[in-house]
Amino acid sequence: MENFQKNRDKLQARLAENSVAVVFAGQAPYKRGDEQYPFSPDRNFYYVTGIEGENCIFFMAKTALEVTTTLYIPRDNGILAKWVGANITVEEARQKSGMEAVEFIDSFRKDFAEFIFKHNIKTIYLDLENRDWNALPSAALSFAKEIREQYPAVCMEDLYPIFSDLRLIKEDWELERMRKAMQITEEGFLAMMENARGGMMEYEIEAYFDFVLTKRGVRQKAFQTIAAAGKRGTILHYVENNQAAKDGDLILVDAGAQVDWYNGDITRTFPVSGKFTQRQKMVYNMVLAGHQKVMEAIRPDVPFSRLNQVLKEHYFQELKKIGLVDTMEEVAKYYYHGVSHYLGAETHDIGRYMDRKLQAGMVLTVEPGLYIEEWEIGIRIEDDVLVTEDGCEVMTKNLIRTVTEIEEFMAKGRKA
Repeated sequence: MENFQKNRDKLQARLAENSVAVVFAGQAPYKRGDEQYPFSPDRNFYYVTGIEGENCIFFMAKTALEVTTTLYIPRDNGILAKWVGANITVEEARQKSGMEAVEFIDSFRKDFAEFIFKHNIKTIYLDLENRDWNALPSAALSFAKEIREQYPAVCMEDLYPIFSDLRLIKEDWELERMRKAMQITEEGFLAMMENARGGMMEYEIEAYFDFVLTKRGVRQKAFQTIAAAGKRGTILHYVENNQAAKDGDLILVDAGAQVDWYNGDITRTFPVSGKFTQRQKMVYNMVLAGHQKVMEAIRPDVPFSRLNQVLKEHYFQELKKIGLVDTMEEVAKYYYHGVSHYLGAETHDIGRYMDRKLQAGMVLTVEPGLYIEEWEIGIRIEDDVLVTEDGCEVMTKNLIRTVTEIEEFMAKGRKA
């Protein structure tokens, strides 16, 4: 509860005087008939409320006299509770959020209009993130259209860059959740390595990861697992996981557990048979060396974009040695994504990258990869890293990553 109050304090410090901010929890869309997709709260809403339920609204007002907050929740859902469970109560909402003012959602627009008029509000803040022109509008974007019609003289500001800054530096309680998610993710990877065999379907190997998560009480993954054997490992977001993993194949697995809405994100590439071929080992060690170079480059005040440049320079030298490239531009044929992204309440956590310098307290991934389709080799090695005052802490350091460590561990699994 105190954590979310602290987050609200951070938010109000960024708002202009005579302004209001509105953040929507969201609502799960329907699949078909009366079945909905699983609900996941908008992370900015959760960040300032601690509330996990859908169809709620957070309202903050900052005037010359005071800062006020109100949480709007659905009313008691009556007999429907026997089918889907009861809506959150006013007292539960107060306890979870630490907010005393809790009202019902059907009074929001009336309250909003009265407040805007009474206090002569000049600015309205909404989370206006919109990455896809063709996507269905969010609740905030739809509400923004209403605001334009009802209050054409009021200034509208975007909360997205504000939340991007606020969520960038992780608090201890956030790191605690992430460490738990990462530790469970590590256990899942060891289970896959221990049980993988030639001839298994990719989804069979993935199932060992899923079992560990379920056994540990994890009901949500950070994202849809990638389990890509052989040539399919060169497809970055291959998620079908429905082909056979043959002896001689590498399998690239990118997976993560989610704990209390915070994520782990790890990738390991290992031989289905338990033994790397010489060519696979050569490429793997090339990626692993790049992984280490990027780790060594991480420290406060280093431009985020520098990390990717360090890796590309390394790849150019190594790929040139084995005759795959002649120019830096040709590296893009075998390495075609960034080496890092922010990690937190979202797997690709919000925030700008290219114009940002690293700061202590950021959590990011380090995930160099090489994808040589003609050799049917796709390799990525990904760990989660906390930027510290003098470098970085590898939060997933306990999960094996060298050729020797992987082969020895998998050999033990085959003897058991």
